[in-house]
Amino acid sequence: MDLMGDKARFGSSRAAAREGARLLRLGDLDGAEGPLREAAADGERSAANNLGVLLLQSGRSGEAAEWWRIAAVAGSAPAAHALGRYCRERGDEAAAEFWLRHAAESGHASGAYALADLLDHRGHEDAAAWFLKAAERGHREGAYRHACLLARQDETAAEPWFRQSAARGHRRAALRLGALLERRGETAEAGRWYLEAAEAGEVRAASALGFLLRDSGDETGAEQWWRSAAQNGDGPAANALGALYAERGERQEAQRWYRAAVEAGDINGAFNLALLSTGQGRTAQAEQWYRRAAYAGHREAANALAVLLLQRGDADGAEPWFSKAAEAGSVDAAFNLGILHAGREQPEAAERWYRRAAEAGHAEAALQLAVGLLRSGTTEDEQRLAEKWLRQAAEGGSVEGAFRMAVLLERDAEAAGPGDEPPEYERWYAAAAEQGHRRAQVRLGMCAASRDDVTTAARWYREAAEAGSPNGAFNLGLLLAREGSEPEAALWWRRAAEAGHGRAALRLALLASRRGDLAEGGAWCTRAIELGPEEVATRAARLRDALVQELTA
Repeated sequence: MDLMGDKARFGSSRAAAREGARLLRLGDLDGAEGPLREAAADGERSAANNLGVLLLQSGRSGEAAEWWRIAAVAGSAPAAHALGRYCRERGDEAAAEFWLRHAAESGHASGAYALADLLDHRGHEDAAAWFLKAAERGHREGAYRHACLLARQDETAAEPWFRQSAARGHRRAALRLGALLERRGETAEAGRWYLEAAEAGEVRAASALGFLLRDSGDETGAEQWWRSAAQNGDGPAANALGALYAERGERQEAQRWYRAAVEAGDINGAFNLALLSTGQGRTAQAEQWYRRAAYAGHREAANALAVLLLQRGDADGAEPWFSKAAEAGSVDAAFNLGILHAGREQPEAAERWYRRAAEAGHAEAALQLAVGLLRSGTTEDEQRLAEKWLRQAAEGGSVEGAFRMAVLLERDAEAAGPGDEPPEYERWYAAAAEQGHRRAQVRLGMCAASRDDVTTAARWYREAAEAGSPNGAFNLGLLLAREGSEPEAALWWRRAAEAGHGRAALRLALLASRRGDLAEGGAWCTRAIELGPEEVATRAARLRDALVQELTA
C-alpha cells in the first residue's frame, strides 16, 4: 500500500483521518482503510480507533484490538471502550474492567455504561453509580438501567430516568413508564407510552395496551393489540384473546388462543383450557389441563383439580393438591382443606385451615369459625370472638353470615331493651334477604310488621313464600287475613301446611270449621296434630274432638 502517495494526496494526517472516517461512515471499507492507516501510523488516535472499527467489521478482530490499544494508550476514550468490550467478549474481565474504567473516567458515556454492566454482572455495588454517570451523559440504556435499579425502592425517583430513556426511543423504558403511570391511575399518558413502545416492536407493550383498552371499554382496540402481541409469542395476550372469544361463545377460537398461550409458556392458558373443558362436560380432558397447570405451579388449578378429585370421591387424592394450593397462597384451597377435615371429624385441623383462610379474608371460613364457637363456646371471650368472625363473614359478603349476625344482634338487642331505630340487625337481615335468604326475608318481614309497616312486611313475606318458605307463606297468610283477604290467606296457609307447617294446618282447620265444613276441618286438625309443635297439636286435638261431637250429634 502506497502510504507516501496517500499522505501526499491528503496533505496532512488529520485530513487523512477525516477522509477515512467519512468513507467508513459510507461503508466504503476498502477506500477508508488506506487513509486511516496513514493517519494512524502518524499518531492520529481517532484514526487508530476508526481503523480498529474497520478491521473488526472486516473480520480482523485481533489486529483491531492492537490499534484500539494504541489509540487507548494515546488517550482515546472510544478506543478504550471498544477494547474493553473486546476483552469482555473474550472472557478477560480483568482487562475489560481496566479499559472500560479508563473510558468511563475519561467521560465516555458508553464506557460508563459498559463498566456499569460489567460490575452489575458481578453483583458489585459500584454498578449503580456508573449507570447514573452514563445516564447523566445521555446514554439511554444507562438511563433505563439506572431507573430499573431505582424502581426497586422508589418508583417516583425512577420516573424521570424512564422518561429520559423513553424520550430517546428506548421501547422497554416506554413500557416501564407506561406501567408506572397506569398503576398511578394516569391511564391516558400510560396509553401513549404503551402505544409508542408497541409501534416500536415491544410485544409486551402491545399486550399491556390491550389490557388498558379493555379496561376502558374499547374491546375492539384491545383485541387488535392482543392479537398483535399474541402472534409475536406473548402468552398473556394469547390468554386474553382466548378469554375474549370464550365470553362470546366462540369456543373453538378460544381454545386455539388458550393453546397458543400454553405454547408461549403462560400456564393460565392451561387453566382456562381446563375450565373450558369443564364447561363442555369433558371431565377427563379438564383433569389433564388442571394437572398440567397445577404441576407448573398454578395454585387455582391445583385447587380446582382437588375439587374435581373430591367430587368423584377421591379425598385422599384431593388432599395433597389442596395442600399444595393452600401453601402457595390459595385462600379457597385453605377453606376447602377445612371442609375436608371437618368431614373427617378432625375439628382441630379443620379449625386451623378455616382460621388461615379467614385471616386472609375468606368470608365463608370466618362463618365456619363463628358457627363452631357459637356451638361450643361458653365464655364471654368466645362469644365475642364468634361475633368478630360473624361480622367479618357478613362484611365479606357471606349471606348466611349476614343472617346469623342479624340473629345474634337481635338477641342482644332484645336483652338490652328498646334502642335506636332502625337497629343494626335489620341492616344485616336486609343484606341477606336481598340475596335471597328466605329466613332473613321472613325475619325482615316480622321487623316491618312490628312497626305496622304492612307493605314492607307483605313484600318480604311474599318473596320468602314464593321461594318456598313455609314460614313466609304462613306469615303472609296472617297479614292478608288481618287485612281482610281471607280467601288469599287460605291459599298461602294451604301452601305452608302442605310443606309441613303445623300452625298453617290449624288455621285451615279453623277456617273450615267456621264455614261448616266439618270433615275438611277434621282432616286439617289431624294434619296439624301430626306436624306439631306440641301446643299446636294440643289445640288441634281439642278442635277435632269438638268437630267429631258436632258430626255425631
